[in-house]
Amino acid sequence: MSDAAAPRAKFKEMTESTAEEWQMIATSAFAFAAKLPERVIAHLRLLDGDFGGFPVDRLTHSLQTATRAHRDGRDEEYVVCALLHDIGDTLGPLNHPDVAAAILKPFVSEQNHWMVANHGVFQGYYFFHHLGLDRDMRDKFRDHPWYDYTAEFCHEYDQKAFDPDYDTLPLETFIPMLQRVLTSPKQSIYIKEEK
Repeated sequence: MSDAAAPRAKFKEMTESTAEEWQMIATSAFAFAAKLPERVIAHLRLLDGDFGGFPVDRLTHSLQTATRAHRDGRDEEYVVCALLHDIGDTLGPLNHPDVAAAILKPFVSEQNHWMVANHGVFQGYYFFHHLGLDRDMRDKFRDHPWYDYTAEFCHEYDQKAFDPDYDTLPLETFIPMLQRVLTSPKQSIYIKEEK
């Protein structure tokens, strides 16, 4: 059944909605959420062939970052963060870390979420000075407990992932990891923790 032919609620304002309608909507929402990995993979493929002046295209950079983390023995959640850290380049070129962090937030630890959300300013250490910016901008986070963790991500994986000759693993290698991580939420705006 196509989505257009699927049963739909009849309310015009939420104040008119019923419990039955919300059950129907919730069922549809869970089915839609289950297909998130497919949509993320399709979006990653948009990075293929987009060099933006870099030595490798954005997909290769993402794959190479994930490959390096994977080969270094990082867990699946970390590897998926490495894979998706720049997925926001197409939709949020001026705030790409925020886009990636928003996608990952329900599925990853607070530490990995913070790393992805802030990797842009940490990555700047390697090039901001060439653009007349302060390369030490990341130092505003110097006292944050995940400062070193994020600096290590950028140094060991992100800033090294522009090598056209590196033996980069293909996207298909990471799809099972991505599917496992993006179908196992750790938190949701709809699920409140009990105090």
